[in-house]
Amino acid sequence: MSANLPVLPELMVHEAVKAALLEDWGRAGDLTSQATIPAGTVACAVVAARKPGVLSGVALAKAAFELTDPGFTIESLKTDGVRIQPGDVVMRIQGPARALLSAERVALNFLCHLSGVSTATARFADLISHTNARIACTRKTTPGLRSFEKYAVRCGGGSNHRYGLDDAILIKDNHIAVAGGVAKAIEAAKAFAGHLVKIEVEVDTLDQLQEALRSDPDVIMLDNMSPRFLRQAVGIADGAVILEASGGIEAGTVKAVAETGVDLISSGWITHSAPILDLGLDIEIA
Repeated sequence: MSANLPVLPELMVHEAVKAALLEDWGRAGDLTSQATIPAGTVACAVVAARKPGVLSGVALAKAAFELTDPGFTIESLKTDGVRIQPGDVVMRIQGPARALLSAERVALNFLCHLSGVSTATARFADLISHTNARIACTRKTTPGLRSFEKYAVRCGGGSNHRYGLDDAILIKDNHIAVAGGVAKAIEAAKAFAGHLVKIEVEVDTLDQLQEALRSDPDVIMLDNMSPRFLRQAVGIADGAVILEASGGIEAGTVKAVAETGVDLISSGWITHSAPILDLGLDIEIA
């Protein structure tokens, strides 16, 4: 799973981690560590899994320590995209004790959250692995963390939908209402789009599906359709266009949706509602 992951640019990682550290340290830094730990104290710690899941966010966790103090020695033992079990050690850190504890929460916040997203995605992907459908994320992401959450989706074996409003045209119900209909909206999009810009249109009835098919978009999103209507839609399209099912997709519904024959299943749940994966940092006492 980890072999096909994109690379997170170091600048992007450092900017996000730096902002999180500054938010946590406030105006005076880590008062507790300064008050209780003598300057110059060195400590060793391990970050380990407490629950099973799929790992994501190692680079951000590592950066939290490195940006806090360049004197750390960090050994990464697990990579993003791998499945981990309780007790598995993800990384070992040795260095200034005050800095280690000052960076701990930011490192774990990124690691636990992103691993939660990748774990949720992997659960969905496992549930539909017997079909040809793929699970994809949406734009329902945490402000400021979209690139990282979409990366975590990839770690879990999912696919990325558009990153923002500027990398594809997705005509939704409100666009259709203002444009005057499905066909008019698609025609306007085709006249506007460059040759590398994909056009997707959302439909919520089989009549709209047939209207959309006549206008030949790249993708048709079947919004909030039951499995019965999804099967009918797959039969009507007959492989002429990529079909994406969306709306209320959760662990309890994704299998039935995938078995209708759709190509893609998009879910906001895997980013906006995924629980964290429990990982912890513990000091190793010699």
